[in-house]
Amino acid sequence: MYIKIKVTTEAKKERIIKKSSDHFDISVKEPAERNLANKKIVKLLRDYFKVYNREVRIVSGHHSPSKIISIPEN
Repeated sequence: MYIKIKVTTEAKKERIIKKSSDHFDISVKEPAERNLANKKIVKLLRDYFKVYNREVRIVSGHHSPSKIISIPEN
């Protein structure tokens, strides 16, 4: 399954807001440097979708606030 996310980095509070079934807004505390924000996004989505042993990966948008994420189907 693919989802679209819009990321806000260096936020005061981390949160995931579900806009629709495949669109999310995510805020993370980490800066957009040295891949820190991307790693945190993947960790938050693993926790949100409860896919700990499966691969969650960024398909598109590694250097952009708008990203497409691949999440395995249950």
